[in-house]
Amino acid sequence: RSRFSRQPVDLSRLVRKVADKIRESRPGKQVEVRIHEGLVADCDPDLMQIALEQLLDNAWKFTAAVSHPKIEFGCDVRDGKQVFFLKDNGVGFDMVYAPKIFTAFQTLHPFDEYPGTGIGLAVVQRIIRRHEGDIWVEGKVGEGAAFYFTVNQK
Repeated sequence: RSRFSRQPVDLSRLVRKVADKIRESRPGKQVEVRIHEGLVADCDPDLMQIALEQLLDNAWKFTAAVSHPKIEFGCDVRDGKQVFFLKDNGVGFDMVYAPKIFTAFQTLHPFDEYPGTGIGLAVVQRIIRRHEGDIWVEGKVGEGAAFYFTVNQK
């Protein structure tokens, strides 16, 4: 409900800030975080921070059982558009369930192993749509997940 305000945002810096915050809150877990530098998007900084917090928190959570957890934030260009991505090498999921992943209160993994409310990715989807962008996910059981998103550049 806050005011929506687009401006150039250094997403690389924002991801680093969020990752540092998560790392401080979970000092016992070492995660390799690779962030491509200089990734800027025209977006609302507060909303994008919320979206990135949700995506990074999920990546951190779902790499918990991996011996060498890795998370990567970067960008590709597809059809002339910037496509940002956040990839992890965590537990992943069966793509059969991909249509449910952005639905509120849907979880694909047991709550006792991976606690959460089931609304984080629904919030992320709403934020990306507010930016007139798209979001989708790819995953494979035992190999991790990759979230891709675009934001309409005004």
